[in-house]
Amino acid sequence: MRWWLALTFAAIAAVTAFSVAEVYNHRASSALRHQAEDLAVGQSVTAAQVTSKALDNGILRTAVSVIAERRLFSLYVFAPDAHLLSPSTSRGIPFRQVPGRWRALRTALRGDRYVGSPDRGSSFVVGLPLPQRQGVIVTYARRPELLRELGIVHEQILDAALIAVAVGGFVGLLVALFIAARLRRIARTAGRIADGAFDEPVPVPFGDEVGDLAETIDRMRQRLRESFGRLGAERDRLLQLLEGLHDGVVSVGPDLQVTFANPAARALLSDHSLAAAEPLPDLWPEFPLRAFAAALFEDAGRPVQARVVDGERTFALVGIPARPGTDAILVLTDISERERRERAEREFVANAAHELGSPLTAITTSLEVLRTGAKADPVERDRFLALIERQTSRLSRLRRALLTLARAQTRHEAVHLRPVEALPLLQSVAAELRTSTTADVVVEAPGDLAVLAQPDVVEQVIVNLAENALKHGSATRVELVIRPAGGQLAAIEVRDNGTGIPADERDRLFDRFYRGSAGREGDGFGLGLAIAREAVRALGGTIEIVSPPTGGTVVRVTLARAEAMGRNVA
Repeated sequence: MRWWLALTFAAIAAVTAFSVAEVYNHRASSALRHQAEDLAVGQSVTAAQVTSKALDNGILRTAVSVIAERRLFSLYVFAPDAHLLSPSTSRGIPFRQVPGRWRALRTALRGDRYVGSPDRGSSFVVGLPLPQRQGVIVTYARRPELLRELGIVHEQILDAALIAVAVGGFVGLLVALFIAARLRRIARTAGRIADGAFDEPVPVPFGDEVGDLAETIDRMRQRLRESFGRLGAERDRLLQLLEGLHDGVVSVGPDLQVTFANPAARALLSDHSLAAAEPLPDLWPEFPLRAFAAALFEDAGRPVQARVVDGERTFALVGIPARPGTDAILVLTDISERERRERAEREFVANAAHELGSPLTAITTSLEVLRTGAKADPVERDRFLALIERQTSRLSRLRRALLTLARAQTRHEAVHLRPVEALPLLQSVAAELRTSTTADVVVEAPGDLAVLAQPDVVEQVIVNLAENALKHGSATRVELVIRPAGGQLAAIEVRDNGTGIPADERDRLFDRFYRGSAGREGDGFGLGLAIAREAVRALGGTIEIVSPPTGGTVVRVTLARAEAMGRNVA
């Protein structure tokens, strides 16, 4: 940098010096020419006065020679009729060789003054009328000393320009050396910052642009030190969190080597080595774990889930795809106990539904007998009838709920999907709801929208959600809405203006036999939303609960639109 900066300074000095030299040269030349011109005119005016007196005294020829020698120019005198009165040759120069002679003569004969320089300053031609119209004179003067003076000026200006170039280059070299030294110090400090040393400050001796650069790098150093400190603290907290998780976490690099495994992963897979820098083992004969991990580097999409059965143990495996420059993450959870518990619950539900059939038949028969007048006491009869009716209704709901849940869990009956028009479906549900409630039931659906579903199942889901909102949400208005949800999906929403659901209860409301705070005082079994979830899963959709900030609850069921799979799906 020192050399090109020195050359840059020298070039700038040269351009500046030669530009200034050219300006001064032009001005000096112009000044000298004007001075010579004034001198020629002044001498010619004096010569005209002397010539006029010589004409009056009759000694013109003698006077012309003397005047020309004294004034150092050629002098020619003409009568008013342009007749030459003086000799045609003056100081060795014939009049016919004088450049611009005729123009000077004509101008003077008209009574005007003429001044000309045929060669731009080295000679001058002057034409003047004599006093009292006695005639005119034409003078011709050469000025070689003017050229010499201009040459001297040129040489001095050129010398000054060369000196300026040399000084500019030397100064540029010094400045370049100074700047280069400062930049080298900044570069050394920046190199140490790149190596991770953030404690050495960047020197800022001057407040110029280089000093601003150094100050900026020093601020960057301080911020990097703070950022790396925060990252280190976050890393330590993350390690503590991973170390304390009950789920096993294993990170895998692009070469399918283990980079990290927390204690839970090592405990769950104690029969296999998960040491860092070792290849990820294929842990299960029936499940290709390495192929599963390799796929996480090919598609950085959503997490991938898998269920792995290893003898009497069952694992839930979640693969988090790797992004550029990161590892893939495997999250392993032992769900053996949960699987056994859910299997027991399913068996309980199926058995309970079967056992409740007989009591339900007996209660229904007793109700019919009582209604025929078997009880003579009207008060007791009505009280007993009301009790039996409530129990019958409750047992019937429980039986239907248990059977529906059992069938959905065991997948005993396949659900056949076909296009279901949304508007008639919601209108049918609204009509059924209006027969048993005083709340407002509103339908909002496009006339041309259809979903892929099983009509009875999707209708039961919507009825279940709406009744749940009316019973447990204290709603006075229920809206049944269906709308496109992006892509080839449609969202069926059951909205109410009730009290809403706390955030910490929304996920648990889908658990079997769980009743939220809004339904604990009622007569429900906590099966309604669980049945709805299993039914929606059977339809290939999703269900979620949202409580808007404005109040109320929105339960959203997302299903495939009929256009997604065609209109002839069985």
